[in-house]
Amino acid sequence: MRRVDTRGILRPGQVGRVFELERPAVAPRLRGLVASHWAVTWSLPDGEARRSEVLPHPAVHLVAESDGVWVYGVPLAIDSRVLEGSGFATGARFHPGAFGALVERPVKELSGRRLCAADVFGESELDAAAAAATTTAGRVAALEAFLLARLPEPDPELELVRALVDDIAGAAPGTSVAELAARHGVSTRTVQRLFARHVGVGPKWVLQRLRMHDALEAAGNGRDVEWASFALELGYFDQAHFIRDFRAVVGRSPTEYAREAAAA
Repeated sequence: MRRVDTRGILRPGQVGRVFELERPAVAPRLRGLVASHWAVTWSLPDGEARRSEVLPHPAVHLVAESDGVWVYGVPLAIDSRVLEGSGFATGARFHPGAFGALVERPVKELSGRRLCAADVFGESELDAAAAAATTTAGRVAALEAFLLARLPEPDPELELVRALVDDIAGAAPGTSVAELAARHGVSTRTVQRLFARHVGVGPKWVLQRLRMHDALEAAGNGRDVEWASFALELGYFDQAHFIRDFRAVVGRSPTEYAREAAAA
């Protein structure tokens, strides 16, 4: 059976034990807008509580939960929740930069915030449709129907943002924003403006978050890692700077996290 993608999930060993994780397919017409769907469900014994933590992608999410449908701007910190009883969350993760085509305001205004979908998009039948769904498939269908009705027209500016983000994901260590801008024939200021409008965070922030995902994968996969060499692979000048950034984002050192992930 194909392993479900757990990228960004701290203590991925909890998947299948503390909560179930699904990755429903995205409708073909939405694949330019939505990077992936995800669905988490849990049912814990009475009196049991477990903490779940995720280092989110640099992307906006539209999420159906038991208390409504919410827009999560790019999360600026680890999402930490205590799971109790039974519950669910079913979400659409947008490509970085794609959500800006659906709203009039700069996506930067949403970063780090959780807002009612109705406050972002205006009143619609999305809340009722998601509330009426009793399965993951039904909730995904409600989210997709809502988004399909709002598919944006092709926009060269959004295509440029997508190309910039893809470039960042594959950039060599040490690549600067100026180098990134030059490769796409625009100014550094233009890149910063486009990211504020469409992505919600700056290009350096996106690069760091993607690198931290790489670090979590390395620390959580059960293998010994030579952190000094790995830090250089990620573009850090030395191991100390990497460990400082890892601790600032994850809340513990790579070695501490590796032990924790192995015991989860």
